[in-house]
Amino acid sequence: MTDVSINHFTFHYPESDVKVLNDINLTFKSHHFSLLSGPSGSGKSTLLYFIAGLYPRFIGIDATGSIKFGDTDIKDIPRSKVSQSVAMMFQNPNQQFAMDTVIHEMTFVLENLRLEPATMDDIITRALDFCGIKQLRGRVINTLSGGEKQRVALACIVAMDPQVIVLDEPFASIDPDSRADLIDKLKILQEKHGKTIILADHDLTSYRDLIDEFYYLDPDSHHISLLDDEQAEHFFKNFESTQTINKQVPIPSGDANAIIHLSDFKLAPHGTDLLTLGNFHFYKQKTTLITGANGIGKSTLFNALTKLLPYDGTITFDGKDIKKIRPLPYAKNVTLLFQDAENQFLNITVKEEIDLSLTNRTNTDYTQEDVDDMLKQLDMDGKDDRIVYSLSEGQKKKLQIIEMLIMNPPVLLMDEPFKGLDYRSLETVVGFLNRAKSQFYQTQIVISHQLSGLDELVDYHATFKDQNLAYQEVIK
Repeated sequence: MTDVSINHFTFHYPESDVKVLNDINLTFKSHHFSLLSGPSGSGKSTLLYFIAGLYPRFIGIDATGSIKFGDTDIKDIPRSKVSQSVAMMFQNPNQQFAMDTVIHEMTFVLENLRLEPATMDDIITRALDFCGIKQLRGRVINTLSGGEKQRVALACIVAMDPQVIVLDEPFASIDPDSRADLIDKLKILQEKHGKTIILADHDLTSYRDLIDEFYYLDPDSHHISLLDDEQAEHFFKNFESTQTINKQVPIPSGDANAIIHLSDFKLAPHGTDLLTLGNFHFYKQKTTLITGANGIGKSTLFNALTKLLPYDGTITFDGKDIKKIRPLPYAKNVTLLFQDAENQFLNITVKEEIDLSLTNRTNTDYTQEDVDDMLKQLDMDGKDDRIVYSLSEGQKKKLQIIEMLIMNPPVLLMDEPFKGLDYRSLETVVGFLNRAKSQFYQTQIVISHQLSGLDELVDYHATFKDQNLAYQEVIK
């Protein structure tokens, strides 16, 4: 039995007097499933990094107070033994992979635990089977979808077999069915394998009947409270009231207002057919939502539309074959917001990133006052000197979106732009995007598993299924 107890725990970054965590006192009970919720950037990730032993080791900034596993302070556990006590699954799985293929990554994980080589193959097979990804065993990790990467990350943790599993918003980039399946697997790990589950998420979908405790991190006081049943139910009901969408949208036709046209198009990277289209149009000054299951090829389509991957057939932008448009002018017109915000960053601090966008933009539609207002509305003001890689995943996404809006390209492709955002932040971003569309005539194409809150943004809806992309009348 190993409780995780946190006592008088306080942390703040040197460049700020604001306490990210303020005199935290709580106990995550052994063999329980605990949910920690709170808005984006409230400090959930920071606490989990300390529980997992990643902080202060990798930032050099310590906190006051203590974190104990049973009676042992985590600082007294030898580094070589920490992974036997606790393992963490990040919101962005790319941050925890070190090798090229799934099998190499899992072998590397077990080698670090100094397991006997003869035992590894069986452990890996059982972990992959548990996570439903035996077919990914030999795949190159960089070719996997975000949802597939999350399953690989969980399989690595299952293979490690730690006492405590810590998860930081692990389902932000996966489809609803995969999310429900992985949450069920965590419950199995808790009930049948005796694991202690500590999971941070602001998306409360599917947790009500599975968790044992619900903790809330207040963004104003920076305290964490254990909610009683009545308080927890209040949070669940408030969340559910924001999660309904059943919108009728028109099905567009013709090419009169098309800005991107795919004809005789085939997408088959690595010899696997993903998409075949005779004719398909994306329409000017409209927001088109693309939905579909994880791993079906949505991000791969965006890579083709931005000339990052080869394809068969023809893609035209504003009537011109994109193969005949030089890369830089095309990139200024058709720009991709990456699913992983860190892949967009080129500098170190928040201010440097913002300044880079202001310097390299091709128009001045957004004033400095506009930029300052967007930063303030997303609670990103006052963070000029923060290192971008120390931000929470939600804060990184906010910064990334502001940067791309400053650039204000005619066509903006967005791959899971709402990943890691709490509902209030999502509503704010939707307002920004609507302004870009109505005031600056921007065309937006969005891949998203997050549907709630998009009612006022989406004009058209296309589903990606069975190697086809087709417009639909309903979003729900």
